[in-house]
Amino acid sequence: MAPAELLIGSRWQASAGSGRTRDVTSPFDGKTVGTVAMAGPEDVEPALAAAERGAAVWRRTPAHERMTILLRAAELADQRAATIAQTISAESGKTITEATGEASRSGDLIRLAAFEGTQLYGETLPLDANRGTGQDKVGFTLRQPCGVVVAITPFNYPALLVLHKLAPALGAGNAVVLKPATSTPLTALALAECFVDAGLPEGVLSVLVGSGGVLGDALVTDPRVRKISFTGSTGVGEHIARVAGVKKLSLELGASCPVVVLPDADIELAAGAVALGGYVNAGQVCISVQRVITHPDITGDFLDALVPKVKAIRTGDPSSPDTTMGSLITTAEAERVERAIAQAGADGARVLTGGERDGTVVSPAVVADVDPNSPFSQQELFGPAVAVSSAADWESAIAQANGTAYGLGAGIFTSDIAGAVRAIREIDAGSVHINWTPLWRADLMPYGGLKGSGYGKEGPRAAVSEMTEVKTVVLHGRPW
Repeated sequence: MAPAELLIGSRWQASAGSGRTRDVTSPFDGKTVGTVAMAGPEDVEPALAAAERGAAVWRRTPAHERMTILLRAAELADQRAATIAQTISAESGKTITEATGEASRSGDLIRLAAFEGTQLYGETLPLDANRGTGQDKVGFTLRQPCGVVVAITPFNYPALLVLHKLAPALGAGNAVVLKPATSTPLTALALAECFVDAGLPEGVLSVLVGSGGVLGDALVTDPRVRKISFTGSTGVGEHIARVAGVKKLSLELGASCPVVVLPDADIELAAGAVALGGYVNAGQVCISVQRVITHPDITGDFLDALVPKVKAIRTGDPSSPDTTMGSLITTAEAERVERAIAQAGADGARVLTGGERDGTVVSPAVVADVDPNSPFSQQELFGPAVAVSSAADWESAIAQANGTAYGLGAGIFTSDIAGAVRAIREIDAGSVHINWTPLWRADLMPYGGLKGSGYGKEGPRAAVSEMTEVKTVVLHGRPW
């Protein structure tokens, strides 16, 4: 293990070279959840050097042996799921119900990646189709791991978004330096411990807990790093793209996801789905519903159905099973969301419910008559509020859906198959959901955005492909 690896539990010492520690606190009540050592710039070199050594070992480890270790890690993640769920809830403010659902998916996600890591197929090349070449040559492609992968993850899904990077990278034979969000490092460390306890060789995984401003550039610009997988804001993603140099990038960035509700839609279904898809994890989800675009003929009916459902969302202590929406990650974030909702109202929209703040909890809000060109629609909110706007016809509805810098996910509610097909064709988003909101993700499916929402795909099969490089091999039976 590299000196800067920080794993919790009695068997591990917090031993980052900086000597600094940080208390991880609950965003809901401020109680200390745990303490981690904070890595400094001096810890980057040991971590990358260890990863370089680990990558040399791991790429030579047969795929079936890698799979065995990952399957063992998955079993440990299953066994520890209840404890990991408590950690997720405590350090992120997510409800224990949501945290339990997240933790329970961890083992399956690792298993998917373990399998896909054994399926690195190449293809044969029809070289005799080249003029002047006979059947004296054989060509094929071969996939191999990139080598050293840097994974940078956010706070909002501290288990799944770590594993969507970590498990495919390891499954494909890479070494990983993981930098989790400083507000939610304990979950990442608990998952890393599952891999280490499963028998992962030394140096193959390092976890650096520290500020992106302190560690980020040193990690992403190092030439030993051949692949960067980042989930976070569009601004930081653009910075990484500028400074990283010649290496593979996967960037999962911002969003302002739309849902279109057509006149022939099932209004009750649409309202129920939005009441769920706009407020899970207090709206701190890239694929959360931020904008609803309705036809004027059904806007009133939709709001009449939606508002009572949103009012019924119960905020409070995330550890209580009775709480259905937890807190935002920090007071500063809660204040930002509160201001954004108030400003939307000041700009002429109608705040039908919610928007009040109590510490880090913002009551779930529905904001009607929102100008589609306003900041409340155009900028990523990342909070528990949904903006409702109207569009008089299909063309203007699609223009609104496509009318931001983002393109991560979208939904459309309609009973018309032709309309659904048209939406699939014309909405510019990485995933389009028919008769549901974009807040739905199967871990095995390709996942990623268009435009300012980034590039590259996650999901184990897609991610394993992104975590490998392809070489062409030609076996010459005779010269030329």
